[in-house]
Amino acid sequence: MKNFAMAALAAMILPTPAFAAVELIKNGSFENNTVSDGTKQWIFYAGLADWSYQNRIDQYNFQHNLTFIATPGTADVQTGSGLTVYGPFPKTSPDGGDFILADADTDFNGTLYQTVKGLTVGEKYTLTFWQAAGQQIDRVGPTTEQWKVSFGNDVQYSDKFLLAEGAVGDWQKQSMTFVASATSQVLTFLAEGTPNGQPPIAMLDGVSLKAYEAPVGAVPEPSTWAMMIMGFGAVAGVMRRRPRRAEAAK
Repeated sequence: MKNFAMAALAAMILPTPAFAAVELIKNGSFENNTVSDGTKQWIFYAGLADWSYQNRIDQYNFQHNLTFIATPGTADVQTGSGLTVYGPFPKTSPDGGDFILADADTDFNGTLYQTVKGLTVGEKYTLTFWQAAGQQIDRVGPTTEQWKVSFGNDVQYSDKFLLAEGAVGDWQKQSMTFVASATSQVLTFLAEGTPNGQPPIAMLDGVSLKAYEAPVGAVPEPSTWAMMIMGFGAVAGVMRRRPRRAEAAK
């Protein structure tokens, strides 16, 4: 009986084998599109699979969304037409392949979004992605760049780049934790920066959303502590009863 109780306690408090969390984002690396190598196109012309976009409508009823898909080695990321940034810019992110290049000017930015299904209400989810930043060439003054990220009703912001005129913000990884309030929620990215007219440019790649996994060495949740206390109590009770049974058998 003692051995059984100890085994039950171990089952409650020892870590269980880790299982790979399921990726919930589709085409998070933006590789599935119709952009040719070495080119850059607006997202609404590029056939970006699994993602949708929404334009910003200004006071004159004009629609704006200067968001592009850029491919590795794209010449006009640094020189050419469209949104062109000062270099040298690291055109391949740590995630590799294609990436998003977006005008963070709030007069011309637009959302990029995807509906995520299969969520568990009340559960935590970890969002990770890579971001970088730059400034359109021939523009002057310092700029700021960051991503506004919405998941359901929760809004968070990435780390903000603070760039000098013509400077480059190298790729950096971002991590955010969200709690699902529904089984299906919309994940939205919106590039935001300052100042308008000297357009700050934000880059995005490697978007991933998975069920939250507590880091190694993290303090157990209250529910885990409760199970551990119950387990110790059960073992103590067994050990107290065992001598009495042995005494009665004499």
